Amino acid sequence: MTGRPGRVGKSGSQASAGDLLELVRSGRAVTRGALQQATGLSRATVGQRLDRLFRAGWLREGAGGPVDSPLGGRPSITLEFDDSHAVVLAADLDTRHARAAVLTLTGEILAEHAGTLAVEEGPDAVLGELGHWFAELLTKAGHRAEEVCGIGLAVPGPVDSETGRVVQPPIMPGWDGYDVRGRLSRALTEHTGAPAVPVLVDNDANLMAYGEQRTGHPDCTAFVLVKVSTGIGAGVVVGGSIYRGVDGGAGDIGHIRVGAEALCRCGSYGCLAAVASGGAVARRLAASGVPAASGSDVRDLLAAGHPEAAALAREAGRQVGDVLATVVTLLNPGVLMIAGDLAGTPFLTGVRELLYQRALPRSTAHLDVVTSRLGERAGLIGAGALVVEHLYAPDRAEQRLSEMGV
Repeated sequence: MTGRPGRVGKSGSQASAGDLLELVRSGRAVTRGALQQATGLSRATVGQRLDRLFRAGWLREGAGGPVDSPLGGRPSITLEFDDSHAVVLAADLDTRHARAAVLTLTGEILAEHAGTLAVEEGPDAVLGELGHWFAELLTKAGHRAEEVCGIGLAVPGPVDSETGRVVQPPIMPGWDGYDVRGRLSRALTEHTGAPAVPVLVDNDANLMAYGEQRTGHPDCTAFVLVKVSTGIGAGVVVGGSIYRGVDGGAGDIGHIRVGAEALCRCGSYGCLAAVASGGAVARRLAASGVPAASGSDVRDLLAAGHPEAAALAREAGRQVGDVLATVVTLLNPGVLMIAGDLAGTPFLTGVRELLYQRALPRSTAHLDVVTSRLGERAGLIGAGALVVEHLYAPDRAEQRLSEMGV
């Protein structure tokens, strides 16, 4: 990012080391002179703040060499966030499968594992197994458990972001109100002996949206991702932040009533997920004699060009597109991304047919309807980014520096 950096929220002596770190990480000010200009701090005070960040191992001098200083005088050495001082663990749970990874602080995946792990086995067993996966992944990545600064977890249900507890999830029996954060932190300790680390939990569609928006559409101020797999959910990113609603329930479009008589797993009749999800398509295929039990089975059939699966996926897309016309009219996003097991040409064609038919031209004039760029890694990337943004936000960074004695 180029141009003259604006002043940070805190000015003068109130701008902390954490504020300076945020300016460097965002690219808004990457030299000492630019930091002085952005904060109004004196050269000596900027030097003192930066010294704390260097001693913590969070900053380093850039490899690009000196650049012209905005204040004139000698060229300045550029500064950059040092992503080598710690790693992040992330996991993305689906109904029957899970994916886990070790990531750098800038989102690069160092080691990854995917396997069968059913959420219906309950939180204690599932989170315990994730601790085992994490231990093996750290060994594979060549990192010690003591280097882990935090864990991010994506789950297929609504989450209270303040507590990290899943709230009345339709497809996660036994998880309602469970202490996910505590159990996953203990699981890592049990398998590695490492001290407890912060754990952040969020809905899978939220974290997929966060990962996709940050990596592929950073300038989009209103971004919507719809995940269509065993169920249906949406993640919304507005102004660079996840929009969760008052208690984590935002984006649960799979339980909008569409007038059908099908029984949903939530216990209600007529939910969108009951008629247009990957699970719903799988049930219709199975009823006609085609072996399919889940959204992932439908995905495999679509990849093989199965004509009946393609026809049903297109019809499901039309049903979802009808609902998304309201979503687009309400939020006016710049990007609408379709992700999950059904995110292929037949489903996307159906979405577009009904979306553009139902929504006003004004709502779709500047809308891009696209499919996932990160694929099955989107939730991992989003979970890792959530941890980093939490731990290195100005106030939290300042607190951590004090706890480190820096």
